[in-house]
Amino acid sequence: MKALLIARRELSGYLRTLSGYVVIAVILALNGLFFNAYALGGASKRSAEVLSQFFYYSSGFTVVASVFISMRLLAEERQTGTLPLLYSSPLRDRDIVLGKFLAGFAFLSLYVLCTLYMPVLVLVNGKVSLGHVAAGYLGLLLLGSASLAVGTFGSALARNQLLAAITSAVMLVALILCWLLARITEQPLSDVFSAMSLWNQHFPPFQSGLIHVRDVVYYVVVTYVALFAATRVLEARRWR
Repeated sequence: MKALLIARRELSGYLRTLSGYVVIAVILALNGLFFNAYALGGASKRSAEVLSQFFYYSSGFTVVASVFISMRLLAEERQTGTLPLLYSSPLRDRDIVLGKFLAGFAFLSLYVLCTLYMPVLVLVNGKVSLGHVAAGYLGLLLLGSASLAVGTFGSALARNQLLAAITSAVMLVALILCWLLARITEQPLSDVFSAMSLWNQHFPPFQSGLIHVRDVVYYVVVTYVALFAATRVLEARRWR
């Protein structure tokens, strides 16, 4: 599959450069500080509460990591002038977008995997439900997938990596804040905005150890729509 060739090339680029490791190290360190200060710190808590707070803060850092990982996917190709080389290769636009996304998702999954020591610390001093951990990490991966896909779309729109990061962050914040619009509008708009909320409506069940099909479907749909939009942007630029 041609998309896998693109993914392997892009992933090797992440692994060979220092910037990717710096992003993971910084965000992982911040996540660890929040975990120690807010999840483990303070009054005695049940293990389930600690886990729930861990996934709460980790979800935010996963979105941030997605922005920084995705900003280089397509914007870097435009910035360095190598995008015409991809256009001249026997690759379809959807192969380019999918390959770039898969590489970014693999690198994001590496970051998520590195956080596994935090639930293990909870296990040392308490009881941890494996189902709760599995549901929480599934939620992090789905949230990360949707955020990364939106970031890929932002990277396709932008001329450089800084603009890609800003564009992606604005779109993600808009999706996250949809729940505020749901509170100040009337039905049926309130239901629409509530359903569109990237975090408030769909992640808390995963945070609590629950898996609902509607939440899984939502994140898959957001991922698909964002990647589809990124593909259309590349197609439009190819024929300019």
